[in-house]
This record gives sequence, structure tokens and C-alpha cells, in this order.
Amino acid sequence: MRNAARKSHEKPQIELVEDASVRASISFPRELYRTLEQIAREKKVSLAWVVRDAAEQYVSDKWPLFKGRV
Repeated sequence: MRNAARKSHEKPQIELVEDASVRASISFPRELYRTLEQIAREKKVSLAWVVRDAAEQYVSDKWPLFKGRV
């Protein structure tokens, strides 16, 4: 069973799926973060949802050819 355990220096194999999500760590100025939290509370969604929605809107506004692809 030696092959069953991954060695500490080996990276895990990641299978990419077309619609897979990627985790990101983002820092916000404190006041912007508070505003995002307030929007999330008002919409009854997660803060992550608000950030994703804003990012998708930004991309579709700046690069219209990507609209519908994100």
C-alpha cells in the first residue's frame, strides 16, 4: 500500500472540469467590504455571490465578447 499515500513533496492531481470553480483569497478596503456585506444581507445571498456577480458584470461590461462565457 506504499503507493496509496501521497508523498509530501508531490502535488495532488487536479482534474479540470469546464465549469469548475477556483478559490481565491482577496483583500478589500474595510469600507468596501462592509458595503459588500450590506449588499449580501439585503439580497439574502452570500458575500461570495455578490463578489462573483460584480466580477461577471465587470467582465461583460469591459469585454462584451466574453458576455455569457463567464
